[in-house]
Amino acid sequence: MAHANARTTVYARRLIVERFLAGWPAARIAEQLGISRATVYKWINRYRAEGWAGLADRSSRPHRSPTRTSAEVEDRVLALRAAARRGPVFLARELGLVASTVGRILRRHHVPALRTIDPITGTPLRRQHSGRRYEHARPGELLHVDVKKLGRVPDGGGWRLHGRREQVRGRKIHGRGIGYDFLHVAVDDHSRLAYVEALPDERDPTSAGFLRRAVAWFAAHGVVVERVLTDNAKVYRVGRHWTAACAQLGIRRRFTRPHCPWTNGKAERFNRTLLDEFAYARPWLSNADRLTALDSWVHAYNTRRAHTAIGGHPPITRLAS
Repeated sequence: MAHANARTTVYARRLIVERFLAGWPAARIAEQLGISRATVYKWINRYRAEGWAGLADRSSRPHRSPTRTSAEVEDRVLALRAAARRGPVFLARELGLVASTVGRILRRHHVPALRTIDPITGTPLRRQHSGRRYEHARPGELLHVDVKKLGRVPDGGGWRLHGRREQVRGRKIHGRGIGYDFLHVAVDDHSRLAYVEALPDERDPTSAGFLRRAVAWFAAHGVVVERVLTDNAKVYRVGRHWTAACAQLGIRRRFTRPHCPWTNGKAERFNRTLLDEFAYARPWLSNADRLTALDSWVHAYNTRRAHTAIGGHPPITRLAS
């Protein structure tokens, strides 16, 4: 395979030399191959100096890089990435660097993307994204809705606080049988602005009530919801209350492709962020403590947290665009 920056392949270079040795003038070789005479002379001189081996591809990396980031700074970036498992925008802010510089450092050291690794161990789990993404042109065109089932925290803290030792492995510590919170999530496709409620279940009336409150919340921020995208759960497909709520609000329903949860990717990605940066970011002493902190975390996500997909700006800034 030819070098990415090369104008000619190895075969073309050999052809240049062979025709020159056969007596062709440089101008005619250049004309026949559609290249400049300077390029012809370059490879002839390389052949004279190094023989046929001199025609092989070479790296385009410069011999010296005086402005390259120091090894000490790169080590700091890699250490923080390993400890925090966060993206270039976060790392740049913490280290006082530019996000693009941090991104180059991570690529240079072949650090896998966060979405491809296990958030606990950092071990790569999956192939990277194809790079094909979509985004609607204005806020409200599409609202991603999903439910994240989250185990409740027992009073006194769960295993994240006390560990998994046999002597503490019991009903009280692990919280077995104390149930779940159902985090209903709505994420605007264009701005990534998010609205979240912790509710006792994911039944039809509960989900419909959440949608009404979410639409009202977005309306208070100047966003008129036109369509809602959900998975194919029975509640969203045939739920009487959900269907009635969508009709009364003038919202068209859309569904993900069967067995393709990534179709609702913005809600799925928000759920992962919510788990990594809120629900599992610290050991909670009780479920009430965690639920009390939920609204302030969502507010910080919308108004202060740098979002990689929208140029390092918080979602709220996109409402003015």
